[in-house]
Amino acid sequence: MAPGTNELHRVAVLSDVHGNVTAYEAVLDDIDRRGIRHVLNLGDVIGKGPRGSECVRLTREREIPTVRGNWDTFIARDAVQPWEHAQWVRDRLSDDELAWLAALPNVHELVLSGQPIRFFHASAVSEFHRVFAPTTEDEHRAFVAQTDFTGGGPVPTIVGYGDIHGAYLSVDYGITVFNAGSVGNALDGPGAPYVVLEGTPGAGAGAGAAEGPGHVGISFVRVPYDVEAEVAVAERLGMPGADAYALELREQRYRGSAVAAT
Repeated sequence: MAPGTNELHRVAVLSDVHGNVTAYEAVLDDIDRRGIRHVLNLGDVIGKGPRGSECVRLTREREIPTVRGNWDTFIARDAVQPWEHAQWVRDRLSDDELAWLAALPNVHELVLSGQPIRFFHASAVSEFHRVFAPTTEDEHRAFVAQTDFTGGGPVPTIVGYGDIHGAYLSVDYGITVFNAGSVGNALDGPGAPYVVLEGTPGAGAGAGAAEGPGHVGISFVRVPYDVEAEVAVAERLGMPGADAYALELREQRYRGSAVAAT
């Protein structure tokens, strides 16, 4: 589709798959059923769940643009991990998969209906700098900051991120911020959430960019999946921390351990 057309363009935005193949496949199937051809992944493909390698494979096979999450970074970076679960996750990834994770970009950018949109895992500071909801005015404005981490692309009017495992939408000060939640480890409710963006591709909102930015629709989707099947895989594979993982999937109750990074 050429920029400036009036044909609607839909983009599915998902995040924090965390090695949960059961949830990831359910979400990808739902996206396919809706006829959405464009998908973005906001990082943390691995960790917490038992099948990081398969989640990497699914992402690569579908050529889904993906930004780097905090788990993607430290698992790929450090050959020796500080706790048993993280080491178990790393040891099940190939050298090629570790290299792919390490090479993921900080941000992804696109334009819908004339509005620049920026995506990153956690914040404009780094994939490790966490921002919970609700945010203060300073935190909200900081989402669109131009930093060494984001680079010097267009200043966005819309920002999408993941990391905190809880979906939300906040609009203020001329800035729209949404969190896509966590496909594989949601802590805000049952099921696997993702977001659908809808607008016209590129600069055109109507007759052309001269009319100014147009409307971008933002809708939230939550897909049911077989939690018990996913828990059974973790137990069968002997994943360290399988009990805590099961608690999070069944009850959306964060394990709360000092070493259990989201």
